Amino acid sequence: MGPTREASMAADLPRHGAPSGVPPPASPSAAESPKGPSTEAGLQPPEEELLSLLAREHRDHPIPPGLRQLAERFAYGVLGLLFPHFAARAGAGRGQLADELAELGRLLEQAVAAPDPTAAPEAAGSAIVEHLVARLGSIREALLLDALAIHEGDPASQSVDEVILAYPGFLATATYRIAHELHRRVPLFPRLLTEVAHRATGIDIHPGAQVGASFAIDHGTGIVIGETAVLGARVRLYQGVTLGATRVSKRLESMKRHPTIGDDVVIYANATILGGETVIGRGSRIGGNVWLTRSVPAYSVVTPTARVERRAGDSSPSDDLIEFNI
Repeated sequence: MGPTREASMAADLPRHGAPSGVPPPASPSAAESPKGPSTEAGLQPPEEELLSLLAREHRDHPIPPGLRQLAERFAYGVLGLLFPHFAARAGAGRGQLADELAELGRLLEQAVAAPDPTAAPEAAGSAIVEHLVARLGSIREALLLDALAIHEGDPASQSVDEVILAYPGFLATATYRIAHELHRRVPLFPRLLTEVAHRATGIDIHPGAQVGASFAIDHGTGIVIGETAVLGARVRLYQGVTLGATRVSKRLESMKRHPTIGDDVVIYANATILGGETVIGRGSRIGGNVWLTRSVPAYSVVTPTARVERRAGDSSPSDDLIEFNI
């Protein structure tokens, strides 16, 4: 008896089960393998090369891990020690405050762990902690003067307590004054401290800047104070002020690039003052949106001039041209 119809159809199927007439799929080559190219002759898949590179960088990285988070803990820890407004607990006694001070010392020693293996990080860290602890009283006194200056210059402020607790200008100034004490004593960490306030307030004060007593920032968002800026006593800044450099070049890093602001100067919103040789004389008033790249004498008033022009086709006598200063 001949083969059945079903047997004949089965005989026509290729052994791999694909329809007749369709070539079987090719075996995947090493280049098409989901695991990447062959590891023969010392070659590695791309992900293996990347992971090896990253592992070496993580292993050899000299900066202590979690330094940004540590900077935030340290900044708010110092503020919580100096001012009950920032404290996470109420009514701390002398013993508890002493414990908090010791913990801040340990955090600072951890932050300043020297990346140079030939250095002595324990001795260096201990000396830096001693320096900062010795300066905490002076920092607190300076910040109280700053808070008072902000309060006395702002009709909307109800109290110095409100300034300390709620004003972004005070937070930025406080963090700056802590960081400034560590500037040039500790690598990197002072900059991370001021960046804590920068992220929170939009106010960017380089820890290397020199800021005098009774410093007041009102509103503050967008203020930039460069590394070599020098500000006298009782200076007041409004939002958007830039104290910057006229040129940006690494060759200038050891030079004074930012302006000097005299005592009792007020600089209004969005003014830009540039240049290491630019000096704003004491008692001056710099108007909003002013752009300055040269010095002005003491007690100057600098304002941009705007001009209002009559609309085309409108001859109304009430639309006389007006010149005004802002």
